Amino acid sequence: MLRKTIILLLFFAITACGPGKKRRTYSKTRTVTVEGSTNDTSPERLPKPKKEGRKNDKADAIVSTAMTYSGTRYKYGGTTKKGMDCSGLVYVSLKENDILFPRTSYQMALEGQKIRVGDIEKGDLLFFQTSKTGRRINHVGLVVDVNGRDIKFIHSTTSRGVLVSSLREGYWNSAFVKAMRIL
Repeated sequence: MLRKTIILLLFFAITACGPGKKRRTYSKTRTVTVEGSTNDTSPERLPKPKKEGRKNDKADAIVSTAMTYSGTRYKYGGTTKKGMDCSGLVYVSLKENDILFPRTSYQMALEGQKIRVGDIEKGDLLFFQTSKTGRRINHVGLVVDVNGRDIKFIHSTTSRGVLVSSLREGYWNSAFVKAMRIL
């Protein structure tokens, strides 16, 4: 029984947050389509005007907290500077800024408001499905910067720990599922 438990924990640690090895994609591309894009111009179909820069102090504080963990090694279930997993990073960053949130990435994905890729702003959450066999969300990242079409997010991977990546990178773009606004 103990042996089965250890094997199961080892399996989860390997597949929990991101790739074990960096993968290269050469010809596989992915197009992200915008939800609700039609020629209908009724008031409820028109896009909401963007808040200019959304000067959100809370988002800045959360991102700042997350960035303090940059370079921390990966640890399944970890929530400290000694080791951190992807959902632990988001959970701790929110908790330290007085926001209570679920602990696991697939539960986090059920919270907030779904947003289009073009509407992503600092402080939003990005969700990914990185497992080839699993069908549910198993990775989360926190948006730290948006510069045009380049979306940078902080997360924790099994191979490189806590780091900032771009949604334009082939692996992350192909694993991307959705973005959620929680603030």
